[in-house]
This record gives sequence, C-alpha cells and structure tokens, in this order.
Amino acid sequence: MISAREALKLLQEGNKRFVTGFRSSSSRPSQRQRDKLVEGQNPKAIILGCSDSRVPAEMIFDQGLGDLFVIRVAGNVVAPSLVASVEFAAERFETRLVVVMGHSQCGAVQATIEELQLPIAKRSHNMHAIVGRIQPSVESFLDTELKHDSDQLLEMAIRANIRSSANHLRHGSPILEDLIEKNGLLVVGTEYSLETGLVDFFDGLPI
Repeated sequence: MISAREALKLLQEGNKRFVTGFRSSSSRPSQRQRDKLVEGQNPKAIILGCSDSRVPAEMIFDQGLGDLFVIRVAGNVVAPSLVASVEFAAERFETRLVVVMGHSQCGAVQATIEELQLPIAKRSHNMHAIVGRIQPSVESFLDTELKHDSDQLLEMAIRANIRSSANHLRHGSPILEDLIEKNGLLVVGTEYSLETGLVDFFDGLPI
C-alpha cells in the first residue's frame, strides 16, 4: 500500500509525461504484467471520472494495467452504486487516494444546463438520473448574470459539480469518512483540460 500523498505525486508526474508525450515503459502492457495481475490487484488510486471517450484516466495519468481502479459515469456524478464502488476499492485494496476527475466542455453538465432551461413537460425522464445529480451545481448560476455567458456558465458549473461529487464522497459515506479520519484516505477534485491535456488538482489537496 502506498500513501495518498505518494499516489498523488505519481499521478501528477504521469500527467506531465502524458502532456509531453513521453510515456513510461511501465505503462505499456506486457504478458508479464498480465500474468502477475491474475493473482490480484493493488491499485494506486481510485478514479471517479466522466464516461467521455476523450478522458481515459489510464492514458491521462500515464499508468499501466492494475495501477488505477477506474469508475466512469457521465458527468462524474455520485450515486449509491458509485459510492459503493469507491468503498469497495478503498476497503478491499487499501487504496488511499480517490480522484474525482471532471473535464472541460463536459457534455453532461452542458446537457443539464439545457434541460433546466426547457419547460418541465419537455424534459427527459431518463436524463433525470444524471441531470438531477448535477442540477444543484448548476441552478444557482442560472439566477446570476452568468446565464448570459454560456462559456463562463459551463466552466463554473463544471467546477462546482466536481467539488460537489468530491464532497459527497467525503461526507456521504460512513465508511469513507472513517477511512479519511483514521486511515489517511484522501479525496481530491480535479479537472482535465481537453485543450491542453493538463489535469488541474484544485480541490482537497493536502496542506
């Protein structure tokens, strides 16, 4: 088991390699790695990220097979099954770093903004499973001048949604709360830039 701080440093270094285009040899899968992982796994970090096809965590952090326990859902929202997945990995594998990773130009957040501006009768029932969880991070901005600046509104809503998901994990699970208090679990909120490839670690960093 490695500490949350160590894992955080490894991810930050991996993202720098990704941006510059120099992948480490350990991130390239091999038969030896596959054989070793048959016996079990010991992921460095748990990543709760968006399902967007442009945001593959293993590539963005330049990590290899077995290095990350990745959970992906549109809008990196937190629902009971996703909390359970984080709990499972944190308890079973003693992984001490949880990274909530949103990204620029998030389609799920944009869809939420658009849905909330439609008459209630025209809103999608199925989309509510996602929209309903992102809505609290969006609707407060719709009552401000940001509603007239779609780019800024989306940017602010994305950040708010990341913080909301990270806080939900920190305070919405007795198991995770206990691991944070007693076992050094760290939940960090980040945003990946589609434009630059950089991951901004902006929420919940250790002092």
